[in-house]
Amino acid sequence: MTPQVLGIVGWSGSGKTTLLVALVPLLRARGLTVSTIKHTHHGFDMDRPGKDTYRHREAGAHEVLVASTARWALLHEVVGEEPALPDLLAKLDPVDIVLVEGFKAHPFPKLEVHRPSLGKPPIWPEAPDVAAVASDEAVNAGVRPVLPLNDPASVLAWMTCYLGLPG
Repeated sequence: MTPQVLGIVGWSGSGKTTLLVALVPLLRARGLTVSTIKHTHHGFDMDRPGKDTYRHREAGAHEVLVASTARWALLHEVVGEEPALPDLLAKLDPVDIVLVEGFKAHPFPKLEVHRPSLGKPPIWPEAPDVAAVASDEAVNAGVRPVLPLNDPASVLAWMTCYLGLPG
């Protein structure tokens, strides 16, 4: 099963995460399985100093897998180049759709979250793979549909049509 993949891209503070977390339960309510990938340009650490998994990594472990009855997580130390999006997608279990927050420079279908009030330029003029724009103001995105950012159900309706999801 090859999942549908849609990126949610935009500048920091535009509302990407807010939109993504509003869409996930709407997709789930339609009976779809959903996974997400979050890209960050900043280093991150899920561990805390003093915790056993932190100590494992600090000791030099290449991977540390932590598991409980509620969830598991695999921490993999990256040496060299950042993994490409297709490589990360291949690590996920099969699902109906993967929403990707970030990876705006990678070529795959995207929805741009754009807030003119941030004073940042839109991404869509330089990114032909931006299929639609969600904004809290009227914008001219050319031939791309402009969706109401604060209406996740309208965004979901566009996604369902665009990706050919059951709806």
